[in-house]
Amino acid sequence: MTSLAMKLSPNDDPSNPSGSTPPLFGRFPADGEDLPYKVEIWDEAAEAVIQVVAVTASPAIGYAAFYAATREFPGREITLRHDGRVISRWAARTH
Repeated sequence: MTSLAMKLSPNDDPSNPSGSTPPLFGRFPADGEDLPYKVEIWDEAAEAVIQVVAVTASPAIGYAAFYAATREFPGREITLRHDGRVISRWAARTH
């Protein structure tokens, strides 16, 4: 309960000398720290990534962004990666 009470304390609380609001779940990523989930759009030949459309710490947000990208770019190869490993792939559909 102490942890929750500190998270709800005002910014001028003497027990929080920095005055910053701590994150609700865990910690904020440090500057320069990579976020593990990435959604990538590939070129038409599926040889190179042309755009990274989402970068997140949340697997749910990563998959939601991946799903949205498959609807936005149905003719492109799309990958969802976690720390460099492909965990989901959309094969481009050509009609």
